[in-house]
Amino acid sequence: MNTKVVIFGLSTEGYDLACKIALNGGDVQIIDESTPSAITIKPDIAKTYPNVQALKDDEPLLSMIPIDIAVSKAQFLFFAPKIRKTGHDIKTELNSKFKTATSNIKKGSSVVYCLGTGFGGNSENISLLEHVTGYKSGKTISYFYYPLTKQPNKPIIGSHDGKTDEKLISLLALEKKTKCVAITTSEHLHAINILKRFSNITCILEICKFTKDEKTKSELVSNEISEIYLDDMIDNLFDLRSLGNSFEGGTSLTYLINGSLKGVDGYIKKLIDEIRLVLKKNELKASRTKILLLWSLDTYEMKGEKHEKLQELESKLKDYIGDVESIQDPLNIFQNDKKVIIVACSQSDYDSISKNKNDDEFIVIKANPLCEVYT
Repeated sequence: MNTKVVIFGLSTEGYDLACKIALNGGDVQIIDESTPSAITIKPDIAKTYPNVQALKDDEPLLSMIPIDIAVSKAQFLFFAPKIRKTGHDIKTELNSKFKTATSNIKKGSSVVYCLGTGFGGNSENISLLEHVTGYKSGKTISYFYYPLTKQPNKPIIGSHDGKTDEKLISLLALEKKTKCVAITTSEHLHAINILKRFSNITCILEICKFTKDEKTKSELVSNEISEIYLDDMIDNLFDLRSLGNSFEGGTSLTYLINGSLKGVDGYIKKLIDEIRLVLKKNELKASRTKILLLWSLDTYEMKGEKHEKLQELESKLKDYIGDVESIQDPLNIFQNDKKVIIVACSQSDYDSISKNKNDDEFIVIKANPLCEVYT
């Protein structure tokens, strides 16, 4: 009999998990939080639709069952919801969704938490899980921590007492030698990965603030520095913030975390300053200029960090230039009597706009550490 799996959250990460498990022999349902039903993902669906958008666009006839019934029969429940709240509201939203997801699980089942937490975050989740279900973690129910990121790091799986679950390893199609570690250890390993990534990016962003002369800029462009875009800088910001919320007081670790958070905020300010400088150099009036923020965001990704930063950038730019708009597709650029400045927020966005650019039609700014300008 196939292992029964439920994924809570029709997110990109949740759907990818569902497809992987379906192709690996699991009996999978995925819960779309906007509907009262769990959708069955069979191997043919996984092979036909590479992502959530493709599935939504085609609207195939899918087998559905009530959410409470799907969860009550699940042997594994993966928690991979879409989070769109910001600030202190994030924790409230997460707790609410976690209660909803786990309220009908059965004795002997396993819960797999797929969002990154800070230190002690999983202890809070386990306490909430035990309160909602009445089951004891590690005895009548199992809890696993499996933080999902887009980075090519070694998979991290935390479990009660570090016990490895071979069935879970098999479902996830991980290497057989993959082992679980204790929950605390998994939190520390994930924190190391997150901090290594952001420390590296922060160093680049801060040093590039001092890059003023064109010769230095041109020589730096030939390095990988120019390939880091705003889209890359924001990846896993949710996890970094969660880690930051774990600590109080001024320790070396909090300085590292806060420095990385300030590095991202500082880059947003630098990008806005560079856009204003482009207006000045080209003698463009703000009233005669239109800013297009080209950022092909994934509507279904779990974390809303990029959506949040896009809104922030758009809002701050409007303090200087009234006509600011975010777009997903360079083909949606309509000509008018204003000079258009396009800010490409990812490598793929820049590649798409460079293919459609005509001479002098508009100015393109790469949202990379050097804020390269192409006219």
